[in-house]
Amino acid sequence: MKNFYAFQGIVTAISDFNTGQSGEGCFKVFTVENQSGSTVNFIVSPATYFVDHAMVSTGDFVTGYYDGNAPVPLIYPPQYQALVMVKESQNQNVKVSYFNNQLVSSDGQLKLNLSPFTQVLLTNGQAFTSNPANRDLAVIYGAATKSIPAQTVPYRVIVLC
Repeated sequence: MKNFYAFQGIVTAISDFNTGQSGEGCFKVFTVENQSGSTVNFIVSPATYFVDHAMVSTGDFVTGYYDGNAPVPLIYPPQYQALVMVKESQNQNVKVSYFNNQLVSSDGQLKLNLSPFTQVLLTNGQAFTSNPANRDLAVIYGAATKSIPAQTVPYRVIVLC
């Protein structure tokens, strides 16, 4: 199980990342700076899922999710392998987490109430036909209750297989 951590800020630079193997240009480094001036480099690979397949440019406000249990090089600024990238928008909220059999996030902050209209998809856009419980999910939603955990009927659930 992945332990999803997030870092949110403005993309200040995007450059190629040389892996030393073939596939030149397939990996990118997104440099992200938050409001307090902290900087993180996200390594973006072809396997990184971009919510809504959004094109990210310098100056965009993004949230990058990475595995907090994965080893990282001890360098500054920190460098993380991006698992999910979100180009933030005022029209939607995104939560990336492991959701248990009750569809409650691993931090206990969000509970999903799926409706027949909730799209449950794979990262490639195809329908996911099994139960999304007990999986890593990227959840796109609007309004939520103010209870703990907050409850929402999501617009889309992306299963991160």
